[in-house]
Amino acid sequence: MGKLLEVNDLEVSFKVHGGEVKAVRGVKFHVNKGETIGIVGESGCGKSVTAQTIMRLIPQPPARIKNGSIMFNGEDLLKKTEREMQKVRGKEIGMIFQDPMTSLNPTMTVGAQIMEPLIKHQNLSRKEATKRAVEMLDLVGMPNPEKRIKQYPHQFSGGMRQRAMIAIALACDPSLLIADEPTTALDVTIQAQILNVMKDLQKRLNTSIIMITHDLGVVAEVCDRVVVMYAGKVVEEGTVQEIFKNPQHPYTKGLLKSVPSLDQDKDKPLVPIYGTPPDLFSPPPGCAFCDRCDYAMNICNKQDADKYHVSDTQYARCWLLDPVAQEVRSK
Repeated sequence: MGKLLEVNDLEVSFKVHGGEVKAVRGVKFHVNKGETIGIVGESGCGKSVTAQTIMRLIPQPPARIKNGSIMFNGEDLLKKTEREMQKVRGKEIGMIFQDPMTSLNPTMTVGAQIMEPLIKHQNLSRKEATKRAVEMLDLVGMPNPEKRIKQYPHQFSGGMRQRAMIAIALACDPSLLIADEPTTALDVTIQAQILNVMKDLQKRLNTSIIMITHDLGVVAEVCDRVVVMYAGKVVEEGTVQEIFKNPQHPYTKGLLKSVPSLDQDKDKPLVPIYGTPPDLFSPPPGCAFCDRCDYAMNICNKQDADKYHVSDTQYARCWLLDPVAQEVRSK
């Protein structure tokens, strides 16, 4: 599989009244063609900012892209003009936003919103675009699509609005779909339906997906690889099986321990990650997770760890994986 997207050393900050928030700090990952990767982490760790930077949707100012590159099909998206990016959004990269009610235009019918990118990017006539909009709603499992294209977002339930968002995002058959917490506000039944729709569409269209979520169950079900972010950095990356069976970073282990499982002793309480993430106005010089880590060493406060590869596909940024630390722990 070739690489479709490569994010390299991305740094994004926000100028606010109190100073500069360093929201994304040297993020690096890639997405292969036809692959689904999950980006997980606590709120405020930089997941959504990274996604919106890929789409070039963050307002500048107050945001500032300080460093890095975003290579998509061999071209750096950060060097494209706004006019050039308008040709990429919707056509080559689609995005499902967190809250469909605020993302959909309340003054336009759902059909008109699906037709808009089709008319703009594929030069379809209104009749052809209408036919395609009905096909897309049918594809995502919307009942009575011929009727629904004439209705407004407020006439849809939460699950139906999310399906409509998926239909809009996939209307032009983009090669990359970014799903920013697409199931957060949905009940588990509708959540399962939406995930099944996305998996089915990926098989049909061979679309690459970036799934941004808090829900590790969603990651286990739909993703091939996992990128774990904390305080604006990637702290661990690996295949789904590696991350769930053999996590290396203490933060990853903490996330997994805080999730209930079916075989868990009901009398045994969940183990939360105590403390709070660091202030990104002035990030610590060492490991950002140091103050919350049970295994922190002196060096963790002073210097962030490099990448330590556990396998060809898994690495973590943790001093515990340093050969010297391994030697001391084994004694």
